Amino acid sequence: MEIRNLGQSGLRVSSIGLGCNNFGGRIDEAAAKAVIHKALDLGITLFDTADVYGERGGSEEAMGRILGEDRKRIVLATKFAVPMNDSGEKVGGSRRYIMTAVEDSLRRLKTDWIDLYQMHRVDPLTPIEETLRALDDLIRQGKVRYIGCSNFPAWQMTEAAWTARTAGLNGFVSCQDEYSLIHRAPEVELLPAARKLGFGLLPYFPLASGLLTGKYHRNVSLPTGTRLANTQRLADRYLTERNWQIAEKLGDFVEARGRTMLDLAFSWLLAQAPVASVIAGATRPEQLEQNVKAGAWALTVDELAKIDAITG
Repeated sequence: MEIRNLGQSGLRVSSIGLGCNNFGGRIDEAAAKAVIHKALDLGITLFDTADVYGERGGSEEAMGRILGEDRKRIVLATKFAVPMNDSGEKVGGSRRYIMTAVEDSLRRLKTDWIDLYQMHRVDPLTPIEETLRALDDLIRQGKVRYIGCSNFPAWQMTEAAWTARTAGLNGFVSCQDEYSLIHRAPEVELLPAARKLGFGLLPYFPLASGLLTGKYHRNVSLPTGTRLANTQRLADRYLTERNWQIAEKLGDFVEARGRTMLDLAFSWLLAQAPVASVIAGATRPEQLEQNVKAGAWALTVDELAKIDAITG
């Protein structure tokens, strides 16, 4: 397993990460335990969850019960800011909420510290300096080691970095955003900003909700139980004429080289600066084995150019 620095920080993470959004909801605890133990066996060190995953707290609670002493072996990443109740109190990036949210996550995860604490989305009601000062205090207290952001536009990433530097605060070291061969919009502003600011990128939805797995085919019934079969809004978003054409051409590209779509999706992302680790969920241990194997294809300059021609 390749280990990379997360941006310009000293935090080092495995090039393939485990997305833990399935825990506490989509799969039961026994299945989650099997996935976690396989990840550890494969050398995956980055475990990414959020307080809201697993129907608000379920993912963190399951991980807290399962990890035990193995918690010390991993880079544990979680998030805050998305609503944790329906009353509008447990949400956002205010100092008042952050100080409560972190204690709740630490309790559920059964740990004394969080390696990477990420703001899940922008809070338009709270100045970014207030958020960063609260997070800086958590770092100084030892409850958090590093901080990151997720789903921030490039200009707000830049504002956060400028605020941290001018105020003498610890700043974000990473950004977590959707990025894949199907969704390349981040290349316009987000990736250049991340490179300039020294942020490591943690792309999510690397398989475009499954379209890039190769198991979907145009004019054929969607496989039963899959995400695109079960979630109409995702099917409407990803199963467009443009995306079908790209997926089919990429399918021809990998077939000619004796590779799989999974190989291409992961290895292509790992070839893009400043990607540090590709985060993908798993419901079965075999999926993790495939993910780790998929990230080992060293694409050539010529192959990258051909991929750009197909997806650009």
